[in-house]
Amino acid sequence: MRIFVTGATGFIGSAVVPELLGAGHHVVGLARSDAAARALAAVGVEVQHGALDDTDSLRAGVAKADGVIHLAFNHDFSRFAESARVEQRAIEALGAALEGSERPLTIASGVLGLAPGRVVTEEDQPNFDAPTSPRAAGMKTALSFAERGVRVSLVRLAPSVHGRGDHGFVARLVDIAREKGVSGHIADGVNRWPAVHRLDAARLFRLALEKAPAGSSLHAVADEGVPIRDIAAVIGRHLGLPVTSIAPEDAPDHFGWLAGPLALDAPASSAITRKLLDWTQSHPGLLDDLDEGHYFASDLAA
Repeated sequence: MRIFVTGATGFIGSAVVPELLGAGHHVVGLARSDAAARALAAVGVEVQHGALDDTDSLRAGVAKADGVIHLAFNHDFSRFAESARVEQRAIEALGAALEGSERPLTIASGVLGLAPGRVVTEEDQPNFDAPTSPRAAGMKTALSFAERGVRVSLVRLAPSVHGRGDHGFVARLVDIAREKGVSGHIADGVNRWPAVHRLDAARLFRLALEKAPAGSSLHAVADEGVPIRDIAAVIGRHLGLPVTSIAPEDAPDHFGWLAGPLALDAPASSAITRKLLDWTQSHPGLLDDLDEGHYFASDLAA
């Protein structure tokens, strides 16, 4: 199949692209810069110049494709609400261009915050009438296309998508530990985060594109729930720093924008996804990946 991919040069996209190519698919990647275009062309990807807020370029990409994987999102948390609005408009454009074709549209989403304090399953959905995240509106829009002739599926990612090159939540925890001189967790740190290796997530995106039923919510979750204090312990051991409990009232000052998500207890199951798509974990879990040491390499500390 010819697959149009947004976010093809990102941390997850750069794993999804070779996964698709290795399975024999032809990839068309959205590129908003000349550097991104060169990077895509270098690995054998056809380039579609444009950006997420350029709906004409999105429609042109869809016109070339048998299916779409949407991964692009601006993770500047100071502009999160605006980024969510841009994403919703992009999803509307992608879905409308696919409407009535029964072609697949696979969209990256997340599990964090869906049902704090209990294990979230694929059957859980956000309250779209009172969403807890600005991105919920985009996900509601996406799922609406399941009744409009689009084989849409959501791949809900664990908050930690880890692996070499990660600059997300766990990498930020490492940076904070270096800055503060302690590896911290909030209160007793027993709250849990699910996690998945980027290469395992990439395989799930391909499987979802190829065979997920319309309207599916799938979980890219390998570790159901890793206690935050265990993550802090590995970071402390590798950096030679003490592991410290941070009082909840002091967490915003210590962790900055990460304090909110870091305080959540958000375990998640992927049992339905594994059975439906025969998806299995084949790469290291989060703690083993941390123990490989690449998160603490000197070039990441610069």
